[in-house]
Amino acid sequence: MYQNPILYADYSDPDVIRVGEDYYMVASSFSYLPGVPLLHSKDLVHWEIINYCVKSLPFEKYDRPSHGSGTWAPSIRHHEGTFYVFIPLPDEGIFVASSKDPYGEFELHCLHAAKGWIDPCPIWDDDGKAYMVFAYANSRSGIKHRLDLVEIDPECRKILGEPVTIFDGEQLGPTTEGPKFYKYEEEYYILMPSGGVATGWQSVLRSKSVTGPYEYRIVMHQGETDVNGPHQGGWVTGVDGRHWFVHFQDVYELGRITHLQPMCFNNGWPFIGCEQNGDGIGEPVKEWHMPAEGQPQYHIAQSDEFKEERLGLQWQWQANPREAFYSIKGHSGLRLFCLSNQERENYLWYAPNALTQIPQHCAFSVVAKVKLYGAEAGDMASIGMIGHTYAYMGIRKTEKGHDISLYSGNVTKTTYEGEAEEKLLVTFPLDHDTAYLKFEVFKNKTYRFAWSGDGIRFTPVGGANPLHRATWTGAKLCLWSANKNNVKSEGYGEYEFIHIEDRSNCEEGI
Repeated sequence: MYQNPILYADYSDPDVIRVGEDYYMVASSFSYLPGVPLLHSKDLVHWEIINYCVKSLPFEKYDRPSHGSGTWAPSIRHHEGTFYVFIPLPDEGIFVASSKDPYGEFELHCLHAAKGWIDPCPIWDDDGKAYMVFAYANSRSGIKHRLDLVEIDPECRKILGEPVTIFDGEQLGPTTEGPKFYKYEEEYYILMPSGGVATGWQSVLRSKSVTGPYEYRIVMHQGETDVNGPHQGGWVTGVDGRHWFVHFQDVYELGRITHLQPMCFNNGWPFIGCEQNGDGIGEPVKEWHMPAEGQPQYHIAQSDEFKEERLGLQWQWQANPREAFYSIKGHSGLRLFCLSNQERENYLWYAPNALTQIPQHCAFSVVAKVKLYGAEAGDMASIGMIGHTYAYMGIRKTEKGHDISLYSGNVTKTTYEGEAEEKLLVTFPLDHDTAYLKFEVFKNKTYRFAWSGDGIRFTPVGGANPLHRATWTGAKLCLWSANKNNVKSEGYGEYEFIHIEDRSNCEEGI
């Protein structure tokens, strides 16, 4: 048996395919880059990150944090030997990343420039024609309940003709989005979520023609379970012919976690989950029979000794990556440079060089050994959590020596780069330039900082900090070096290691 969620991690808007005996999954990443993580599994339960489909975004605005923009809900398909990942940028258009090797480089190009087009998914029909279904972003277009269909060239380079509406859910399915397109036993199916992220449901459209008309049915909802808004995901058929549906659940502070549901067909309609309350609609399962046994039990890396010649795939920047952010070759540890912000205040929310990671547990601890090679007063090397309310603690160079400083931040405007304010909560002198920095996230959705000189005895710093999500994502842990006086500096923080431990089954305490 396996237990849901299969990943307690913010891989939102998942889509999944099978190629031979291998499963591949993609997810949204918004303005965290490299973007659109590509995950691999042999059993649909245990996953590893193998690549990113987008190394950087070809627009200047993504050279700095552009919270809430970037790569929204993608879809992945394998057609005639090529992996295609359709990626919406709600302000720029529909893009396609393609590669013959899922472990290799993906080529990114624009399929169609448009504002407000989101959640695209292609299908190649038996007659050689190709189509794309997509939704609209209410924040950009004023539409949130409509699915349109447009023919595209089979090489996915351009659209052919004008879109036509195939579903208008203003009454049946408000906030319809995330469509995924399939053909099965001579019928066309579009699986789609409706009703909004937190409280919505999973619906299906069915037709004998790719252009419709389509029938509509709800096929999974929360029912009597504690899995809110069970929807937005992908259908995949296993090696043995059994059907599965991967979707997310929004747990708010830590984002949208990943569930796996059994799926079958009933009178030509998909049925997802398990009937539990007699209403004829599937509900999410807490556990179910493994899709496959005896397969590799992959896991997603978290801790890092920084001994490789490149950053681990668990890391993403808060904007387009730049070599000037860091160094990892030719020395021990990871060096993050104490950069200034030449455009505005040097706050964490505005920092493109914040190195982030998606938490993998509902409760966990983080310990990093950090040495500050300060060049100018204000240089600081820190660890923390990013969200609309955030905090970070680090070693800071002062005019007289070093100190430990704890900052908190509050985002007052959440669109695009947004607006934030910060304040210094705690500061005290440090006799040296090296320390073990720690924080622990608890199941009560708070986190606390501590520090140590020897890595054994830790002293708490400050009080409880509220855990809070970021824009369209869960809270992320981060490493960040910067000059808090916002002057240019040659200083850097050297992170010898970061150790992350699952504390989901532990009593609270630091």
